[in-house]
Amino acid sequence: MKIYFHLCIDGFTNSYTILNDDPNVMEAIIVDPGMVTTELIELIESGGYKLTAVLITHNHSHHIQGLKTLEKIYTPTVYGADSESYGMDSVILNGDGMTTIAGFSVEFLSIPGHSPDSMVYKIGDALFTGDSLIPGMTGTTSSHYSKKMLACKIRDKILTMPDRTIIFPGHGAPGSIESEKMYNLDLGK
Repeated sequence: MKIYFHLCIDGFTNSYTILNDDPNVMEAIIVDPGMVTTELIELIESGGYKLTAVLITHNHSHHIQGLKTLEKIYTPTVYGADSESYGMDSVILNGDGMTTIAGFSVEFLSIPGHSPDSMVYKIGDALFTGDSLIPGMTGTTSSHYSKKMLACKIRDKILTMPDRTIIFPGHGAPGSIESEKMYNLDLGK
């Protein structure tokens, strides 16, 4: 598995391309396509990958506006908790579960708080948290209750993962479960 980071200047959001370079698979997944650039397309095309899926962590425009471009070039299946604006083949994910995408076992977890449809995806030791968990803090919320609910879900579902798990957030730099346990002030001890 190879993971490539893309910064989307509009909204300063992170997007990720995950490649399965097994010669028998050669498939790609994009997480939160905020912007589709020529570099992203070149990464997929030059390697001979098939874009199989798009994983949406939540339905905020600066995380999904690249779907319009992808729809013109590829035919991936879009996975998320809310599919009202995707315009492509979609799989609605409810609650927590496991599925296979692009030859990877993908665990999905519902983590409402930042938005009602917030999902987190775990592939191997990589955790794509969108805006639910940004290293050092939890995502923004609309109320004190939502903030507490989000922190509770993160403690119960995310901080129980192995310390070596790498966090790939929707904004900012990567982190790890170990560092969140030690330094995230929003989560307390």
